[in-house]
Amino acid sequence: MYRFPNGGAKQRLVISIALALLALVVLWLGFRGSPLQLARDFEECAEQVQARSPSNDERGALMTDCNARFAGRRKAGGGYRYYDFMQNRHFDIASPNPTAEERKQIDREYMVFLDAQRREAISAELAKRQNEQLRADLERVRQPLGPPMVLTPRNQPSSAAKKPLDRSKSTHCEDGSLTCSWAKLSAVVKNAFASSKTKP
Repeated sequence: MYRFPNGGAKQRLVISIALALLALVVLWLGFRGSPLQLARDFEECAEQVQARSPSNDERGALMTDCNARFAGRRKAGGGYRYYDFMQNRHFDIASPNPTAEERKQIDREYMVFLDAQRREAISAELAKRQNEQLRADLERVRQPLGPPMVLTPRNQPSSAAKKPLDRSKSTHCEDGSLTCSWAKLSAVVKNAFASSKTKP
């Protein structure tokens, strides 16, 4: 093997130049091969994919890469909008991808969304049960009742008990009793009305 006269200094210089050239070639091929890495957001990434005019299979793969890298979509007035398919709802975010705080807020909103879904499911189940109960009650009411029921008393009252007693004519009355006084008063009033009707 041939040795340089100055020893390893020239050898190190040649090796470092070769490594630097190799690094430049790798960087040049890397940037040339995927300019999508320089995109700032999804829209810019999609524009770069369209500008390259790749085949349909490659375009699909590149668009999938853009979707994976950028969760948010650019808004017309500035800023970005994130679509959460679990809630079927959009959230405004500051950058192409949600920050940690924005992720926490989206998660909190998702918990509220799940709670509302649970309450709606419980309400729907309760309404369904009440509706079924009402239908069952209506079916019971619509069924025929059958012949009418006749109630007959077991002991027939005697004909003597059916006659009303004339309390105004008592056979024996004590002068000081309230019952006797009341009977006498009502008899007098009755007679007075009866006599006034018969006179012309």
